[in-house]
Amino acid sequence: MQVTNVNDVRVYNLTCGQKAVPEWLTDDKRKKLKKEADVKQRIELIQGFEMPMLSNCISMTRNGQYIFVTGSYKPRVRCYDVNELSLKFERCFDNECIQMKILSEDYSKIVFMHANRYIEFHSQVGNYYTIRTPKQGRACDYRYSSCDLYFVGATNEIYRFNLEQGQYLEPIQSKLTGFNACEFNPEHELFACGSVEGHLECYDPRIRSFVGQIDCAVYANSNSGNSLPAISCIKFKDALNVSVGMSTGQILLFDIRSNKPYFIKDHNYNLPIKHIDFHTHNDDYIVSMDKKICRIWNRHTGKNLTSIEPGTPLNDMLNIPGSGLICLTNDSPKIFVYYIPTLGNAPKWCTFLDNITEELEEKPADTVYDDYKFLTLKELDTLGLSHLIGSDLLRAYMHGYFMDIRLYNQAKTVAEPFAFAEYRKKKLREKIDLKREKSRVPLPIVPTVNKDLAEKLLHDENDLNIKKKKKQKSLENKETSSILTDTRFQSLFTNPDMQIDVNHENFKNIAPLVSRLSKQNLVEDEPLSIEDAEEEEEKEDDDDNNDLIHDILTSEEEEEEEEEEEKEKPNRKTKLVPLDAINDIDQETLRSLSFRERTKRTMDSSSSHSYNRNQVISTNKDSRKQTDDDHRKNVRRAPRGRMNSRHNEA
Repeated sequence: MQVTNVNDVRVYNLTCGQKAVPEWLTDDKRKKLKKEADVKQRIELIQGFEMPMLSNCISMTRNGQYIFVTGSYKPRVRCYDVNELSLKFERCFDNECIQMKILSEDYSKIVFMHANRYIEFHSQVGNYYTIRTPKQGRACDYRYSSCDLYFVGATNEIYRFNLEQGQYLEPIQSKLTGFNACEFNPEHELFACGSVEGHLECYDPRIRSFVGQIDCAVYANSNSGNSLPAISCIKFKDALNVSVGMSTGQILLFDIRSNKPYFIKDHNYNLPIKHIDFHTHNDDYIVSMDKKICRIWNRHTGKNLTSIEPGTPLNDMLNIPGSGLICLTNDSPKIFVYYIPTLGNAPKWCTFLDNITEELEEKPADTVYDDYKFLTLKELDTLGLSHLIGSDLLRAYMHGYFMDIRLYNQAKTVAEPFAFAEYRKKKLREKIDLKREKSRVPLPIVPTVNKDLAEKLLHDENDLNIKKKKKQKSLENKETSSILTDTRFQSLFTNPDMQIDVNHENFKNIAPLVSRLSKQNLVEDEPLSIEDAEEEEEKEDDDDNNDLIHDILTSEEEEEEEEEEEKEKPNRKTKLVPLDAINDIDQETLRSLSFRERTKRTMDSSSSHSYNRNQVISTNKDSRKQTDDDHRKNVRRAPRGRMNSRHNEA
């Protein structure tokens, strides 16, 4: 689905895929691209909504359920059911259809005007009856109240055929040479005809006589030489307003009570206007079409809302009533379908279009070819590809050339080998800048209105935060609101009318009270700070006591573990040195050592002090155990005394 944006109005082309296919491609390449674009990306709104070669006329039944399309080759008509989004039936003709008119609310009664002066009446089963007109017809319309079918063409007579009687009635004579268009007013059934001389003639079908004439050629800009502008189409909006399309590309809006147009719109292409329609959802807009372009514009100001220019000659138009969906028949097999959300929502039988377009509005629309890159001559010189000018690899277009995107990527890689390194440096620089911004301390933004008050509030908030640092855990779940950030007091710092006037009498009257309250707040904050200090000291003392108790308990646990280890060890002959044989310095050294180190040290010293071996008490197991216990008590007495003294001091 292709998206175009004209005057900031999105137009969705539901016929083609998202890719735009260039016109200079060969048929084989075009088929390959067409398969990819159409099969994968195109939205087929109605299945088989096309003709073998081209399409001519398009119309919709009054109940809004069936769409009729005529085309060739071979001449045929196709009926599509919008509820099923598919083809209902197809019928072929002997000659090309010029115009058709749906007589019933559904597909049961239709009239087709052919190029060989024949008119066919079709029912729901097929061709019902065929009549021949005296002259070649160009347009027709049906009067529902009397069942009369009116024909105009290359003659000054207006033919009438009554469907109830099945015969021609007396024609209406005119002074003009021929007519190109005709239409009945749906309100009061005034019959209007547009002549080749540029005159709009109106007839009353009740008395079958001429009632008025407007010379439209005077208000049309003729660029066709000696020939006069002719009327190409007519469309009534209501009982009084009528629009007239000219062969020179102008659209005249008339009030039938006046012979002068109240607005003139020019397509600026000097091509005949083929179709005009008043949008039913928004009465301010008119949809007009010529062979080249379809415009949507405001009927009061003439300002263009948007335009559709498919590049293929257009033949007819259908605006789905009450929606933004437009169908255009043209000289190509596909019938162009466009959706404009600005005009209205999608019809009820294709509401999924609204969801699709909402998703596409979030994505940017591509306005260039996806498989080709446009380069100017300067860019070609930069890439070193100027020698390819004139070859098949470059296609000249306007002020530059089109190149295959794959060749462009390869050439750019060769011409700029350090592009990735520069890209990497750029990304790293961005990350470093981002970290710097996060590490910087944000400065408070002080408003211009009541600047002194805002600075005072910021200072008070900072002081309050510093005083309550220790109590942050209890305040984590509480959200403190600030006057500066509160939306209720936003106007106090943004509206200049809320500026505090220090020189005003009212402010002078309350100034002493404000200063007294501020001093009182300072006095109240002092005992709070003293109490906080006392609480901190108590917490520190409790922490010291807890640490001391923990040390005592751990030391006792270590002693118990050592005793258990000694009990578990096997009995071995260990000779200890009595305390009397050691001097005071050695005793202090031994006391500072652990039990194992002391035992090992005494065992090593026993070899050098052989004279003390006879003094060791080793008579029996009981005496050895008694000696060990006494020695352990003497050794551990000093550390335990120090711990007890430290506990008493605490």
